[in-house]
Amino acid sequence: MTVTDTQAMIQRIMDQLYEDETILPQESGDTRKRLFESGKEILTTTDKVIKSYIRVTRDDRSIERVPAYRIQHNNIAGFYKGGIRYNEVVNEQEVENLAVLMTLKNALHDLPYGGAKGGVVISPDRYSDRELYMIAKKYVQRFVPDIGPTHDIPAPDMGTNDQTMDWMVGEYKTIKPGENYLGAFTGKSVENGGAKGRRESTGKGTYRSYLWLLDTWTRRTNRTSVKEGVHQKQYDTLKSLLDKNDSGSAITVAVQGFGNVGSVAAEMADQCDRLNHRVVAVSDQYVTLFHEDGLDVQALARYQIKRRHLPVTEAELQEADIKATIRDRNDLVYLDVDVLILAAIEDVVNENNVDQVPAKVFVEGANAPIDSVADTILHDEGRVVIPDVLANAGGVMVSYVEWKQDRVTELFTEEEVIREMYNKMEASCEKVFESYFKEGLSGIRNTCYVHALKRLFLLHYRHGKLY
Repeated sequence: MTVTDTQAMIQRIMDQLYEDETILPQESGDTRKRLFESGKEILTTTDKVIKSYIRVTRDDRSIERVPAYRIQHNNIAGFYKGGIRYNEVVNEQEVENLAVLMTLKNALHDLPYGGAKGGVVISPDRYSDRELYMIAKKYVQRFVPDIGPTHDIPAPDMGTNDQTMDWMVGEYKTIKPGENYLGAFTGKSVENGGAKGRRESTGKGTYRSYLWLLDTWTRRTNRTSVKEGVHQKQYDTLKSLLDKNDSGSAITVAVQGFGNVGSVAAEMADQCDRLNHRVVAVSDQYVTLFHEDGLDVQALARYQIKRRHLPVTEAELQEADIKATIRDRNDLVYLDVDVLILAAIEDVVNENNVDQVPAKVFVEGANAPIDSVADTILHDEGRVVIPDVLANAGGVMVSYVEWKQDRVTELFTEEEVIREMYNKMEASCEKVFESYFKEGLSGIRNTCYVHALKRLFLLHYRHGKLY
């Protein structure tokens, strides 16, 4: 999805909201139309685009200047918030689109944040620790006028981690002595004021969104209360998995991407005491591992932490004492499983291959792993997609907990952090799935954006920004 696609989606949903007479019923005629047109204009444009070049002295004493961005979309709901990604294909349009999507994600989950995003055009594995340290420092130096604990709060993203944030905090503290430097960044190490459980939070939240839908919502909901048509077809899909579980058979699961998100989601499924899962396949950028009787997920996680990749040879499988068949990395999405957790890259399931993907339920742990055409096809067939804007928000929810604890300088326990994240995730699931299935809205993803844009539009109205 490009920023143009996202803007078109916002305009389309704002038109839907305009037709809903329960929204601003006190406004009518030309005044009402003008308010909604103003809302579309504000929400489809970005507040600020900042671009700079970071001068890097390489270890061989050569000099590079690499592009860097911080883009702030909207802060009507609170301080700007969003990660900083290091990737060689980062560009301004991508960062802007991610900033818009962060605004929508934070609004959906009722977090007191707006949306922003940052990026540096490098491949981090080609730089030494010293070089990465200098890039982190230079990033803060370039953007310090536009970031801070009560303005714009960065966090890790693709290619960055808690060490990156610690380096950035250190530089921010040097430049801004006396300020609340810990609250200027989230995703830090626990030793540096980070939240316990932050690394696992996105994976846990991703799995929790699926668990709540299947084990809580589907169990308590009667088919007759669901809108007829495709909504009942999707309910039947969920109910068939629940019946399979309740009859003593395992729900089969495959997980694409075995990093921080995918490995945690796989472990959560494997160890779940509420549903009987069998994780039959996992993959990373090198390989798919398959075993029809179930993989030893915990052994794979230990191996991945040690080696930074899954076993790719028979010798490595023997070393890890893991039974599995080695297959091509791209095979995973084509396996006949019940649940497919997508925690790797964009557009994995797309209009060209969706007819070959048999899974019944899809959970988006990554950003945009299913393109818009495939999403529509899956929906029309009665299959269920839990979209990224809902499923993978655990990280930003825990970032909010971290930001709060840094303001009061009191560490929360990991149990407290994860419990608050689960409470927020389940409240969002309640809001989205109840309205989608019972009001008959057009798509779960669309329902998420309807809730987000309604909140943002009404905030702009209450703040007097639409006149």
